[in-house]
Amino acid sequence: MSLKDYQKEVDEWTKQFDPQYWPALEQLARLTEETGEVAREINHLHGTKKKKSDEAPRKLDDELIDVIFTVICLANSHGINLDEAWERVMREKHYGRDANRYERKDLQP
Repeated sequence: MSLKDYQKEVDEWTKQFDPQYWPALEQLARLTEETGEVAREINHLHGTKKKKSDEAPRKLDDELIDVIFTVICLANSHGINLDEAWERVMREKHYGRDANRYERKDLQP
């Protein structure tokens, strides 16, 4: 699926609610919360702070999807086409501005 497809799916699902999308600052707070949950999972997986014995298990992939869902809600509520934005940012920043920014692997056989 393309980002546009995901945006449409989220838009269809959120149409059942009033308001369809939360105000921007509430969405930002939600994104911050979800990002914190990703950070917590990364810390549990790779850091010194392990889960408590009574703490419910969470999966990193679920937390990452919560972030993506929230980003899509924010984009939809602002009329942003994420496919177009993706193409532009990849072209201008990653393939353009940052093309020689990082050390490359030697891909010679």
